[in-house]
Amino acid sequence: MKALILAGGSGTRLWPASREAYPKQFLKLNGEKSLLQQTLERLLKIVSPQNILLLTNEQYKFHVLSDVDEVSKDLPDNILLEPARRNTAPAIALGMKYCLEKLKTSSEEVLFVCPSDHIIKPVEKFVEYVKLAEKVAKQGYLVAFGIKPLYPETGYGYIKITSEDRGGYYPVERFTEKPDLETAKRFLTEGNYFWNSGMFAFTIETMIEELRLYAPEIYQLFDQPLEAMIATFPKMPDISIDYAVMEKSKRVAAIPMDIYWSDIGSWDSLYDALDKDEKANAILGDVLAKETEGCLVIGNKRLIATVDLKDLIIVETDDAVLIAKRGSAQKVKHIVEELKAKNRVEALESRTVYCPWGEYTVLEEGPRYKIKRIVVKPGAKLSLQMHHHRSEHWVVVKGTAKVTIGAKVMYIQENESAYVPKSTPHRLENPGKIPLEIIEVQNGDYVGEDDIVRLDDEYGRE
Repeated sequence: MKALILAGGSGTRLWPASREAYPKQFLKLNGEKSLLQQTLERLLKIVSPQNILLLTNEQYKFHVLSDVDEVSKDLPDNILLEPARRNTAPAIALGMKYCLEKLKTSSEEVLFVCPSDHIIKPVEKFVEYVKLAEKVAKQGYLVAFGIKPLYPETGYGYIKITSEDRGGYYPVERFTEKPDLETAKRFLTEGNYFWNSGMFAFTIETMIEELRLYAPEIYQLFDQPLEAMIATFPKMPDISIDYAVMEKSKRVAAIPMDIYWSDIGSWDSLYDALDKDEKANAILGDVLAKETEGCLVIGNKRLIATVDLKDLIIVETDDAVLIAKRGSAQKVKHIVEELKAKNRVEALESRTVYCPWGEYTVLEEGPRYKIKRIVVKPGAKLSLQMHHHRSEHWVVVKGTAKVTIGAKVMYIQENESAYVPKSTPHRLENPGKIPLEIIEVQNGDYVGEDDIVRLDDEYGRE
């Protein structure tokens, strides 16, 4: 069996922690590991690293590489980049083509497909369900994984199963996408409806047959060599695998799973997933809560003090604070839509920006100047670059920096500095074994991030 992880989504409902440039699969919301890393660790209990394929896009490539490298050194080679965002049906078709052509996978092999941003426990029980799904898929079924509803959720799709137990799996009667509240309540009462987890298992051969029957546009582009499919991928319809195949196929079975599952689709979902204190508060960060009950409070770098609050969501980041009523978290996406309409940078990225070489945080910015804290990973280096409109001054706070400025190469230590004149080629490297941290002061008539002319870059960026 091979596992395909879908890691290209850009969620908006966990703003301001999740941004388009750094979505929720890379966030550490319930521990020291990101949601993507937790997904990888679950799957490594089922398949070997060589049998895991990650599908993402160019924007998230280096975030994925960084996360997977911390989990297993054998994983980074199996990363496939989507040429364009076209939803889960085209993404799965591309993953299947890559398996067949590049990994030389048999069409009879089972492919397990899952998102990269779910919380699932206990892992041991989940592993047993996936192993059962592998057996069921080999019988020619498209296998969906259902979750017993805990409440009438309107943000999830539902799977209705028949009463025919075939050994832990059931034929599917129909799918329903995100019902209204009254319908969701009825589903909960009837008992044979389950949340659609978005995870699936099938043999590649079976899915190809169903694409041919129910999604001919995708099948026609799939039925060509991989390179040609990649070139024509933007022509794919923007459609989910649920709409394209699962809701139409007559070969769908579901495995109801008796485990904890959450797609962390909103701050309300995260509140449900986190541990609570004696007053039902879920708290992360430096928080002093007085007479506070039933709240989700997430701090970043500042102290948050709350007094006499109930059932609120409070999320603080470097550049934004969200305050919302619990139960209204689905409306956060409207905030993001309005920020995008106003071209606000807060919709896209936070003050901390993650790069293939490390990260930087904008500490302060004003007319003609910007101050950053830059952290470079051990052994990493920035591109050789120049700026037309600004000069830069670097001060090393921690570690040792190898600095190239024009034809001069030097090493600067903690509390030492270097000056980069305008229009001078320069590069910053970390030759050491600990993260390099510097403070950068930019000065000039324009300090935008697009004033970078890359002359050489080992990460292939333009």
